Amino acid sequence: MGKKIVLLGATGSIGVQTTDIIREHPEEFSLVGFSAGKNMELAKKIIKEFEPEIVCMQNEQVAQAMSRDFPRTAFVFGSKGLIETAVYDADVLVNAVIGSVGLEPTLEAVKLGRTIAIANKETLVTAGHLVMESAKRYGSQILPVDSEHSALFQALRGEKIEQATKLILTASGGSFRDSSREQLKEVTVKEALNHPNWSMGAKITIDSATMVNKGLEVIEANVLFNFGYDDIEVLLHRESIIHSMVEFQDTSVMAQLGTPDMRVPIQYALTYPDRLPRPGAKRLNLAEIGKLNFQEMDYVRFRALQLAFDAGRTGGTMTTVLNAANEQAVAMFLNEEIKFLQIEEMIERAMNAHNPISTPDLETILHVDSETRKAVQNMLE
Repeated sequence: MGKKIVLLGATGSIGVQTTDIIREHPEEFSLVGFSAGKNMELAKKIIKEFEPEIVCMQNEQVAQAMSRDFPRTAFVFGSKGLIETAVYDADVLVNAVIGSVGLEPTLEAVKLGRTIAIANKETLVTAGHLVMESAKRYGSQILPVDSEHSALFQALRGEKIEQATKLILTASGGSFRDSSREQLKEVTVKEALNHPNWSMGAKITIDSATMVNKGLEVIEANVLFNFGYDDIEVLLHRESIIHSMVEFQDTSVMAQLGTPDMRVPIQYALTYPDRLPRPGAKRLNLAEIGKLNFQEMDYVRFRALQLAFDAGRTGGTMTTVLNAANEQAVAMFLNEEIKFLQIEEMIERAMNAHNPISTPDLETILHVDSETRKAVQNMLE
């Protein structure tokens, strides 16, 4: 039978690539449940192919319509349905939803001691301390799916973490790495959605262009590996071949390299501590690439990255504000309500207006999250 997988966010970019891995290794994995967003056609295809036991749809009408087509599958809906799906009997929960909706389902699955393969940055940024404390208490394993954190995780494997001195996250720089701030003023949504190296969903592509994505990853690295912000560095690396590095006290640096393919870190999280072959996947040919480029990060140019470090150092609910303000501002940019540079401007305004609470409980976090979204929405008026 192999490992039973529940996948939150099956129709998104990470979700689709997770189903690719399950399809490639039918004897190792079975998809017993998933949640889907608005893409009903893709959800139907996944149900036909994998015959899951439980599926969560966005609303009741859609869930009812689907249950008529697939009577052998149990359909649930909404945030309650998302939690029901997350805690369904499985070995691994893959959290690949976008945004802080992934938080409560993750916390509930952690209480059952499940292995969580986490691709949902916002959960760790919004409430990392709750997730990690809970994981420790209930013996749940949190495995990173982000390529950078998977790289750090692999580079630290078999090492004594207390002998590591620095985490170095690499950043491609996104769509506008060569543009000045002046040139960014008139950026269109279409231009911002064009990423040079990776194929991702709209929100993450915009986050890559603003560098908020890298900022969220810095906070995530702090949460997952418990390194202080002075010991986390970001390095501009255009090719996205070195996915991240760890420096040790003897000056050794361990790096994880590979072609830019999210299926590699997804599969590693599903197979850990083992590795499975990836037949037909493109192998890294360094001779063909010839050279790799690195550049120091410019925190004035990439203002949002600086804001993320600031939020992380402040801690508490400040990281919740950073994430909620960004989610709201990105949605407004995608709707063409605001300009590109206003995304980070709104994040900064929301952070400046907030009095952080140092060790918030879940209720406080959810309250701060929703208040921040409203405040950012109101900035337009």
